[in-house]
Amino acid sequence: MVEQRENIRVLVAKPGLDGHDRGAKVVARALRDAGMEVVYTGIRQTPQMIVEAAVQEDVDVVGLSILSGAHMELVPPILDLMKKQGMEDTIVLLGGIIPEEDRPQLKEMGVSGVFGPGTSTEDIEKFIRQAVKEKRQHARE
Repeated sequence: MVEQRENIRVLVAKPGLDGHDRGAKVVARALRDAGMEVVYTGIRQTPQMIVEAAVQEDVDVVGLSILSGAHMELVPPILDLMKKQGMEDTIVLLGGIIPEEDRPQLKEMGVSGVFGPGTSTEDIEKFIRQAVKEKRQHARE
């Protein structure tokens, strides 16, 4: 019997004013090629726009790409809005230029994974598959 692969829905977003989106597009394409449903919101998204799209698309994962250094200003309002929408179980990932010293605080806030430059798309895919699998197992319990 072949194991049925459950669909994983991922939203990839570029919050803030950073206009460099090559990495986000590479990750979005790699996840799509790996069989995930991917919604890419484009650049210069507000926290409200990102959370509205995540709600509308009913995603399992929100991936934020931030290269501007504004992650400590942009991530908290996104997480707050997600909480207000009842999306606490949605996996939030962060990619870009994120200093090591900020990573523990981001994880405390609710970011599940932080991926810096040079992270392979295979590692991101594996992380997402494992995190979604665990989330779905907890939902069934």
